[in-house]
Amino acid sequence: MDDLDVEELARRAAGGDGGARDALLARIEPQVMRQCRRILPCPQDAEEACQDALLQVALKISSFDGRSRFSTWLYVVAANCARQTYRTLKRRASEQAVPHLPLDVPDPRTTSVIAGSRLDLLDALEQLEGHRPELVAPLVLRDLCELSYQEIAVHLAIPSGTLKSRIHDARKHVRASLEGGPGTGRRVW
Repeated sequence: MDDLDVEELARRAAGGDGGARDALLARIEPQVMRQCRRILPCPQDAEEACQDALLQVALKISSFDGRSRFSTWLYVVAANCARQTYRTLKRRASEQAVPHLPLDVPDPRTTSVIAGSRLDLLDALEQLEGHRPELVAPLVLRDLCELSYQEIAVHLAIPSGTLKSRIHDARKHVRASLEGGPGTGRRVW
C-alpha cells in the first residue's frame, strides 16, 4: 500500500479498510505534527495535539465523506485538536495556579517572542469563538493552515464571497484583540 497516495488511502480507510487506515496514519503523522507545531509553540504540547489528532482520524475516518479533499479534512482535525489542547492546558494551569502569579502574561524569560505571539493569537481566537464562532474556522484554515479560499469554501460549504467576508471580519477582530497586548484584559467585542 505504500505506493497509494494519501487521498486514495483515506477513501479506502473511510470504507472500512483497516490496513489502509494504518498506512494512512503512518503517512500523515509528520504532516499533522508540523500543523500542530504551527499552532502550539511547545514541542510537547504539539506532540500531545498530534496524537489526539491521529486518534480522531482513526476514530472518525468513516465520517470522511469525500466532499472535500482528505488533506482539507485533516487540516481541520489537526487545527481543532491543537486548539483544544491549548484550552485544556490553559484550564489545567488556572486550576493549579498560585494566587499571586498572573496566568495571562507569558513569562518573557522563558517564552520566545514567536511563542508568546502564538499564545496571544490562541487567546484572541478563543475570545472570537465566544462571540462570533462562525469566523474562527475560516480564519484558522486560511491563516494557520494556509488553505486556498476555494478549498475552505468547499469544506465549509459556503460561497467564496461569504468566506472572504468572514476572514476579513475575523482578522479585524483578532488584530484589535492583539493590539490590546497580552494580559491587558482588553475586550474588543
